[in-house]
Amino acid sequence: MNRLLSVAFVIAFLLTTVSCGDIFVRGAINPGTQSANGVVSIVQFSADSGGGSITIITLTGSGLNHTLNFCGDQRAFFPVDREVRGNFKAGTPCPSVLAVNLM
Repeated sequence: MNRLLSVAFVIAFLLTTVSCGDIFVRGAINPGTQSANGVVSIVQFSADSGGGSITIITLTGSGLNHTLNFCGDQRAFFPVDREVRGNFKAGTPCPSVLAVNLM
């Protein structure tokens, strides 16, 4: 019986909200933020004739290498032989750097 009452309340609430003309729905959407950390071992920059460029970073740590490709020239954020923690947002054709912290 309580469940039926709850459903009736929700329907009544929605009907009164719709009659006002506006419905607002709020929520959190995962923006696709990722992170990686390690010692910067290789930094490569590549630019094509169409004006696009990509920075390729290789991080080492715990015996593993992680290669990351970032849009644009990001070389200033990744000094070689320094430990970093980078936050980036996944994207097409490549992720965008949000923040890089030197450790």
